[in-house]
Amino acid sequence: MSHEVHGLGNFYATPAGLVTARLLRDSLRQLWPALPGQAVLGLGYASPFLRLWRGEAARCVAATPTPLPRWRWPRSARSCSTAVEEDALPFPDLTFDRILLVHGLETAENARRMLREAWRVLKDDGRLIVVVPNRLGLWAHLERTPFGHGQPYSSGQIERLLRRQMFQVEQRRGALFVPPFQSRLLLRGAGAWERLGGPLFPRFAGVMLVEAVKDFAALVPTGAVQAKTRRVVVAEGAYFSPRSRAAPSRGPLGPLGPEGCHGLLRRGRDGAMHGAMNGAMGGVGLRRALIAGRPHLG
Repeated sequence: MSHEVHGLGNFYATPAGLVTARLLRDSLRQLWPALPGQAVLGLGYASPFLRLWRGEAARCVAATPTPLPRWRWPRSARSCSTAVEEDALPFPDLTFDRILLVHGLETAENARRMLREAWRVLKDDGRLIVVVPNRLGLWAHLERTPFGHGQPYSSGQIERLLRRQMFQVEQRRGALFVPPFQSRLLLRGAGAWERLGGPLFPRFAGVMLVEAVKDFAALVPTGAVQAKTRRVVVAEGAYFSPRSRAAPSRGPLGPLGPEGCHGLLRRGRDGAMHGAMNGAMGGVGLRRALIAGRPHLG
């Protein structure tokens, strides 16, 4: 994560930061009203928002990518925070039910790998919320706010990025319609800005909150041909001798047997051979290979 993001703790201790945290918590609560018994990971700088679910969740962990300063959270109880590498999270596969990613993606050195790691540690039905600066909003263009650093996103950009990293976008909403005022007097009207901003100018929100679910359909290679079966009619009285212990036959794809390729081959109209994937491609091995970006069949 870039060194450009700094002073997050100081910002959220200011009047503007306190209002910002309250408005974002209100939006997050509408997306995830309650998470009883679930394991929640806050990635980036999420400690001002994890308190929404700390009392009901089975586990809440605040993971801050280096070189952001590590902040103890919560301050009044046993620490549940840790420093991590953004592209190598120290958690096993399928650990968390929910991940909140805030103050992280826009400043990540490799946003794709960061999202792949989030995909890896999410459970099979896990959900992710990404909070990113809106390219069209005021907050992305003022460096005195934490959202004025790093890479802002348009709605199309963030949705494409999530889809390419095997997430299916479920819903998107804006927040921080109030301009980044510093005056306490002007900040008193922040609630009215939020109530009017959504209906009147939704495209100009300061940040976007995008909820996505882990997408297993993305594991099937694009362009894979569905295997077709053929009915074989055997003449009455025909006899087939068993071929146990026989060596597996060899073809254009190498040995075909229990340990070989499970593709079915068919010859197309132009005489070319086409492979069709037969069987699921799930499993930890595939998951790790996808995270590393290695190519696969198809």
